[in-house]
Amino acid sequence: MAKVEFRKVWKIYPGDVAAVRDADFTIESGEFMVIVGPSGCGKSTTLRMVAGLEDISRGEILIDGRVVNDVAPKDRDIAMVFQNYALYPHMTVYDNMAFGLKMRKYDKNEIDERVREAAAILGLEELLERKPKALSGGQRQRVAVGRAIVRKPKVFLFDEPLSNLDAKLRVQMRAEISRLHQRLGATMIYVTHDQVEAMTMGTRITLMKDGLVQQIEAPLELYRRPSNRFVAGFIGSPAMNLFDGRYEDGSFRSGELRIELPRDLGFDVPESVTLGLRPESLRLAGESDAPVLSAKAELVEPLGSEVYLHADVAGHRLVARLNTEEEIHPGQTVRLTFDPSRLHFFDGASGDRLSPSVTGVAT
Repeated sequence: MAKVEFRKVWKIYPGDVAAVRDADFTIESGEFMVIVGPSGCGKSTTLRMVAGLEDISRGEILIDGRVVNDVAPKDRDIAMVFQNYALYPHMTVYDNMAFGLKMRKYDKNEIDERVREAAAILGLEELLERKPKALSGGQRQRVAVGRAIVRKPKVFLFDEPLSNLDAKLRVQMRAEISRLHQRLGATMIYVTHDQVEAMTMGTRITLMKDGLVQQIEAPLELYRRPSNRFVAGFIGSPAMNLFDGRYEDGSFRSGELRIELPRDLGFDVPESVTLGLRPESLRLAGESDAPVLSAKAELVEPLGSEVYLHADVAGHRLVARLNTEEEIHPGQTVRLTFDPSRLHFFDGASGDRLSPSVTGVAT
């Protein structure tokens, strides 16, 4: 296990293109850090700088207290699992897992012990004599993980390792990698564009956009207290409903949309404000509920125990994640309500979170 530190790290490509800008954070020893963000945000570049596959333009990266800027990848004591598995097709599973140890001149008995131990952890004992072409996608990914485990590195690096798997296998492998972290207690850095993977796997999440770290937080805290509008819209499935408008006379107004709110929100309200409401915070309204939104259904996605309702509310698109078995049809008008304490507020100009000091509004 090892601590990984980023100290004012930049990656600048020719043409003055900054892929990573001023990354300054620490991944603690034994932590499972997920780096997430949209395509092109710099997350894979960040991982590759830790691995030594990308040069660092400015700043320092430390592994276990040692500056590794000029240290060769093979000398960093890290192991990386790639998106495309990167297995040798002519080698058996056993030989693929043993290859790195053989190159480092490990004793034959120790190689055998490490390979069989990793195979037992990953359920690969019956597959050791097969070649990659005889394996499923999930099995190949387990072999790639096993090849990293046998190294017993200080840091494990995962670069979107599940993106080539189907939905069912992704769920299965998410659980397997999480259990592996619990069992090994190793430092793991995991890059993904999938915020569901990030929320379910990470001890903490680093969310990036345009090369900049937006927020680093535990998954639930990131969900509950997004630091800005981008984080709010990225974390959560479906995405948070965001409405741009103004706060006037105890009401939020955006075109024809009006929502009654407490007169004292606990913060100075700027000229323009963005109101956020998560789809899962909405429910069908009863007779005595308030506030109430009149929503005209446009698209209904039944998911068994839940319904995703895409609706028009006073000229605004809104998505509600409803825990109901009641049938709703396109064109139907339904009444929706929510707990005002679930609302989020962001500065309309900067996008930064507005943090109220009173209870009753999301903080």
